[in-house]
Amino acid sequence: MISLYKTDNGIISELENYEADIWIKMTSPSNEEASFISQRYGIDLDHIKAALDNDESARIEIEDDYTLILVDIPVTERRGEYNEYTTIPLGIILCEDAIITICGRDTPILKAFVQKRIKEFSTKKRMRFLYQILYRNAVEYQVDLRKIDKKRTQIESHISEIEEDTELIELHELESNLVYFATSLRSNGLILERLTRYSRIKQYPEDKELLEDVIIENKQAIEMTQIYRDIINGTRELLSTVINNRLNNVMKFLASITIVMAIPTIISGLYGMNVNAEGMPLSGSPWGFAIICGATLLICITALLILKKRKML
Repeated sequence: MISLYKTDNGIISELENYEADIWIKMTSPSNEEASFISQRYGIDLDHIKAALDNDESARIEIEDDYTLILVDIPVTERRGEYNEYTTIPLGIILCEDAIITICGRDTPILKAFVQKRIKEFSTKKRMRFLYQILYRNAVEYQVDLRKIDKKRTQIESHISEIEEDTELIELHELESNLVYFATSLRSNGLILERLTRYSRIKQYPEDKELLEDVIIENKQAIEMTQIYRDIINGTRELLSTVINNRLNNVMKFLASITIVMAIPTIISGLYGMNVNAEGMPLSGSPWGFAIICGATLLICITALLILKKRKML
């Protein structure tokens, strides 16, 4: 799908025809739409399709008539019962009289511009528009990182009640998501460093200040990612320790029960042997059975008290 937008006196409006200084928003475009934009603006078709390939890495391609900037943006996917976080490419092409964005999804990063939630936004100031997109991208990373940490906090708050290993698996998934984020943020950081040396289009002082803000926000997102990875790793180790301790406690309890139950088994086994009854204590007494059972019970109770004192029960 292709949508055309243009700002006039700070007000964005959607167009039906192509004009100068417009924003061409391509969301999961078809082959025909990609070919049309490629021919109209003299863009290599592979550069347009690169933004639709999830395996493409962040980079800058400088051509004679345009510049392609590929960055990774965060997205949320529904997998089973959980929301998983990953990254996909966002392509930004700077032409002489237009700025083109290509993405496989309708990302909230670009929705913010369409919904008029960005101040001082103009399609005519292409470099500032580019930096505003990158700034929104860094902020979106931080929003998703806080959501990941919130999920980690929820798991940690009831860690003593966890009976199965589903939360352990979920923590592993969260840690994997942070690995994707860390890789993408580092790649975006390299793009930002190169943009500081970008001189194809004139940059105003306020644009350079905005780029510095973007670099700061991106570095902050990288630091948040590393901190949350360390915390999640610690939480995962704590959960593993709790599960192992529970298993050890169960094994101790079963071992103690086995010891106690072995006492009457041994005594009854001795009295059930095929030997001369005269050699067995209390064999001739009418109260022998009751006395032996009472003595066995007393020994079992004594064993239980000893095991409990040693915290094996």
